[in-house]
Amino acid sequence: MPKRDKYLEVAEQAAIKAGHYLLKGLAEKKKINFKGQVDLVTPFDLKSEEIIFETINRIFPEHDFLAEEAINKNHQSDYCWVVDPLDGTTNFAHGLPFFCISIALIFKSEIIRGVVYDPTRKELFTASQGLGAYLNGQEVRVSQTSELGNSLLATGFPYDIRTSPDNNLNHFSNFALRAQAVRRCGSAALDLCYVACGRFDGYWEMKLKPWDLAAGVLIVKEAGGRVTDFRGQAFEISTGEAVASNDRIHQAMLGILRLGLGK
Repeated sequence: MPKRDKYLEVAEQAAIKAGHYLLKGLAEKKKINFKGQVDLVTPFDLKSEEIIFETINRIFPEHDFLAEEAINKNHQSDYCWVVDPLDGTTNFAHGLPFFCISIALIFKSEIIRGVVYDPTRKELFTASQGLGAYLNGQEVRVSQTSELGNSLLATGFPYDIRTSPDNNLNHFSNFALRAQAVRRCGSAALDLCYVACGRFDGYWEMKLKPWDLAAGVLIVKEAGGRVTDFRGQAFEISTGEAVASNDRIHQAMLGILRLGLGK
């Protein structure tokens, strides 16, 4: 069982509470608003964010809070909660049951706690810095796959795919020809968690936000995986790009990405 503390307990409570709310609304007809041509937001995103904020702020009112939709609190605290209240909004809006809640706690730029909850499968992924990664209380590890050609990979596409040439389609094509298969499931946080527990062998994506990556990156690292940017440099949450793997195929993945980067 994972070693638990108040940070992890409160994050879990917030994620599960928000997950119950989202699951009840999955089959409902939804009012959809557009932040961009293909970037959606629903009232469920906003209410989930409120649920998470109220749960965390009640226990840690002195902490900062950064979330995707509307709630941001900045008191220059060393602690900041980074939250995606509904990762996979497009899936949720269409009634596709592949989405999650992602909650991370950052202390002085270090991600120290991560919680990702998939309410449709009742799967709770958790990690504490230096203490391993867990799925429903059972420790998880990355896969043992050592060849890119035998690897199942995951990715996603940016919201400006229709207007920007830097849209990941070149990388997708390169990987599709060399990996066993590539999946595009629609939730960066769950893709990362699936790398952590060995369902995927690797994952890459660009133009992401801190709330997309923070919790999942910690979970991958604590499961024995590796996370870098596209050039193999140390992962920085502000860059918006990530390559996550079981470490065994990481150099091969970076080599394929170099083809698309022209280097």
